[in-house]
Amino acid sequence: MDFFVKPDSIVRQIWGKGDTILFIFAGASAEFALNKAVDWLYFTGKLPADPLGRLFSTVSYAREIVFADRQAAAAAIDRITAIHAAVEKGRAQQIPDWAYRDVLFMLIDYSIRAFEVLERKLTVEEEAETFDVFYRVGLQMNLTGLPGTYADWIVMRQDHLNANLAYSHFTQDLYTQYKKHLGIARYHVLLQTQVLVVPQIVNRLLSLDRIKWLLPVLQIYKMSRLVKMDQVIRNMILPNKYVDEVKNLDVADKT
Repeated sequence: MDFFVKPDSIVRQIWGKGDTILFIFAGASAEFALNKAVDWLYFTGKLPADPLGRLFSTVSYAREIVFADRQAAAAAIDRITAIHAAVEKGRAQQIPDWAYRDVLFMLIDYSIRAFEVLERKLTVEEEAETFDVFYRVGLQMNLTGLPGTYADWIVMRQDHLNANLAYSHFTQDLYTQYKKHLGIARYHVLLQTQVLVVPQIVNRLLSLDRIKWLLPVLQIYKMSRLVKMDQVIRNMILPNKYVDEVKNLDVADKT
């Protein structure tokens, strides 16, 4: 079968574990809140009503693409494009190209950052492979202005971070919603997870902690995998409605 992502790809390893996806989710939830195009996510009202569900749907689409064959992946990407087109029609405006690129860049960056926090340092070749997968997603979406190489992406990613992020009333409202939907204890776990994965500029704009008190807890969690206690611990910190959903992300390859 002709897969969109090779079965032995590092990207399948990254997106085949619920833990890694949760860390990707945490990083994206921080950066989404700062993005200058976040008003688009408020247009339908779905984001403030269910911010966790909205972000989970984004990473779920990405995961579906990673494990699909080329035809199914193209169909999934086309569905995403159609959803955005409908929102644009409803608002009678176009989502700026840089906003599309920003989301794609988040998936690349937080895939790398999350895996490195939880597992190990990636090689340059593995980082480039991660870029290539989502670059091909961007090509299928007919996005313009994409960087042609991983080296180009590194430069453009930093330029986008510098130009397209700002703290706004949307940021404040989203974090209020995160706290409301997670509860105080889980909310602070989210904040600490963000400290571990977000770029420095995101940390600064959000005034996140600089002390990484979650690191020793994370080491204990990694050790708990050896005695199969990791799911028990994870279920304790997840809202009940997402426990099964995240558990289903743990299958590294459904093909």
